[in-house]
Amino acid sequence: MQPETTPTTPGGSAEDRALVDRAQLGDTKAFDDLVRKYTPKLYGLVYNMTNNREDTADLLQDIFAKAYRSLRRFLGKSSFYTWIYSIAVNMTLNFLKKRGRHGKISLDDVDSAIHNDPEFIRLTTDRGDTLREVNIRELQKRLNEAMARLSDDHRTVVTLYDVQGLQHNEIAQILSISEGTVRSRLFYAHRILQGYLEDLVKSP
Repeated sequence: MQPETTPTTPGGSAEDRALVDRAQLGDTKAFDDLVRKYTPKLYGLVYNMTNNREDTADLLQDIFAKAYRSLRRFLGKSSFYTWIYSIAVNMTLNFLKKRGRHGKISLDDVDSAIHNDPEFIRLTTDRGDTLREVNIRELQKRLNEAMARLSDDHRTVVTLYDVQGLQHNEIAQILSISEGTVRSRLFYAHRILQGYLEDLVKSP
């Protein structure tokens, strides 16, 4: 069952709705504006799932091409950002299945997110210790190893929640699963990450 909570992410703004309306009427500049707005976020999403810049660039072109072809069928029942994220996640997961292997997820592009997001550190260490006690490079290396062991589905929810900063209800809408499933997948994935980081973070 889909959650009924309306997402609060900025991507669900009236500005998006106006751009979509114009693009549906054939205004290509309006769609270009949407592409510019969402390219940075979607690049981060796809790259963290594929760990390959060339694959990411190719997938982004395919994602926006599919969005453009499908735009007339977008009825506005969800926000545009939920819709475009769903396309991006589904196409990336299909690509990973075809590739037939789990690529390591690199967190090099989100150093600042790790430094500045205490919630992420709390979830992965479960002890609330600060990063002052941790060698950040070793932390990243171990996170890469842990993320690579997750299934595609579990890596997806971790990427959406911990890297992209989306809420449980937003992820549920994007993946077409219940919030309970999102929470259980995050719990499982965080336990694995916690295990890999446990010996790096020392209690005071």
